[in-house]
Amino acid sequence: MQKVILSTLLSSLLLTGSLMAKSNLNSSTEKSVKEVNQGATIVATKKAKNNQVSLVKEALSSLELSAKALQNLEVNKKDEARKNIELALGKLEAILSSKKVPELLPIENRMVIKNFVGTAKDVDVALKEVKELINSGKIQEAGELLISLQSELDITTVNLPLATYPDALKLASKYLLDNKIKEAKDTLKLALSTFAKVETIIPLPLVNSMELIDVASKKAKENKELALKYLSSASDELDKAEKLGYISSSDTTYKELHTLIEGVEKEVKGPNKAEKLFDNLVEKLKEFKEKILSSSDTNKSK
Repeated sequence: MQKVILSTLLSSLLLTGSLMAKSNLNSSTEKSVKEVNQGATIVATKKAKNNQVSLVKEALSSLELSAKALQNLEVNKKDEARKNIELALGKLEAILSSKKVPELLPIENRMVIKNFVGTAKDVDVALKEVKELINSGKIQEAGELLISLQSELDITTVNLPLATYPDALKLASKYLLDNKIKEAKDTLKLALSTFAKVETIIPLPLVNSMELIDVASKKAKENKELALKYLSSASDELDKAEKLGYISSSDTTYKELHTLIEGVEKEVKGPNKAEKLFDNLVEKLKEFKEKILSSSDTNKSK
């Protein structure tokens, strides 16, 4: 596993492939729910791509030099290894001497889309099938089906931890001065395989729901029927998000969001003065989405 990671990080310099696809959706004034959802996913992906944490070039260069030092030691070139270690430390000198030294230096961004395209009812059907498979002892099949029940944009930033990496390089250099080649190699390997990973999860059903509500607000005056269709689909997307297990730390609940949508629907059907109701709903949903639980941890590859 370690060799694979080193190869990926250092030989390719952590280049991340783009997941972006061009949208061929037209600008029709009456898009289908499917088109609205597709457009929402594309926009969310582009926005996430544009907002990704900038990679620190100095950190990448330092890693590359540390890898060269390790390669030097593999062919008994101790002096060249020490030189590359010193250069690796030098790449971080400006960062380490700054007033506010960051704890983490971003070295790689990854983005993965997992899109369950079914409805909330489809989730119910799939979960029922999972239970039946488990009861029948077909655990692997149940697991495969359960894995498919995800609808999210996953963003992972891999970081170089400054709390440990520079010290590891200094220790490796000291080992070389003491002619402890094995210890130096082991220290470099550890430094090149310890990273802090920060993950962000953006549930696509919530993104879709927000977009459907936004489009509904623009159509409410001129096309009540279409606006109500969008609102109904927005409610279904919320159902799907809840059934797929996306939990928010917001004080707002799924139940409250559904109630707000019902209030907007009632207003659209009646006097149709729903502008403030739409604004309130959008703000509540935005805050709810932003507080979906994400995770951060430190991973040491083995």
